[in-house]
Amino acid sequence: MYLSLEESATLAKKISTISFDVAAITAAVFPDSLALTRVKDALTGSSVSLGAQNVAWVPQGAYTGALSALLFREAGASYALVGHSERRHIFGESDPDIRKKMQACFDVGLAPVLCIGETAEDLDRGKRQYRLKKQLMTALQGMDLSDKSWFIAYEPVWAIGTGKPCLPADVDDVHGWIREEVRQYASANVPLLYGGSVNAENIVSYTSRSCVDGVLVGGASTTYDSFLSLVHAIGASLA
Repeated sequence: MYLSLEESATLAKKISTISFDVAAITAAVFPDSLALTRVKDALTGSSVSLGAQNVAWVPQGAYTGALSALLFREAGASYALVGHSERRHIFGESDPDIRKKMQACFDVGLAPVLCIGETAEDLDRGKRQYRLKKQLMTALQGMDLSDKSWFIAYEPVWAIGTGKPCLPADVDDVHGWIREEVRQYASANVPLLYGGSVNAENIVSYTSRSCVDGVLVGGASTTYDSFLSLVHAIGASLA
């Protein structure tokens, strides 16, 4: 909710002109719900995909104010954030809620980006793995993940918007642990993203790590110059 409708469409139009190696980089933007169709139109012809910031877990019915995964799919989205830290900690979404949203995305062909992460209190109490294990188990246990497109974004709550990102080596370690943990639920490797105070200056320090497949970027993606810097940094690291 950083941008107005007009600002979202203008930014998307500028982003649509950025060229990058689509064989090496996959890019998607997640505008607010009201701006989604305008952003879709602005991205027409570009290699940038579209995602939803949040979805309801039912496809339709008497759920005033809700927007379903089905509606986002029909509007042109390919991805959806599920369980973002702000949805968990500001709006009170529970682990069971997030599981239902994962399934709703799969049901209509959206690729969910399952967001997990520990709070500062969890970290201080040595409960990082406990928190992540609980989030993963509730979301994934017993779910049919075969032939599904999905992602996990590790976003430590204490690092988001604080200017104090998790150290790249620590992210690599946590991602390695997550990858092993997920093997009990899915046979295929799932792409692992890092999110938490990512910017053009530190993005390559994460994407160059062996267990990091990409990034989930918040504030640093909301201007053309910063978005361009992010793409250029990645492109230069792959050259």
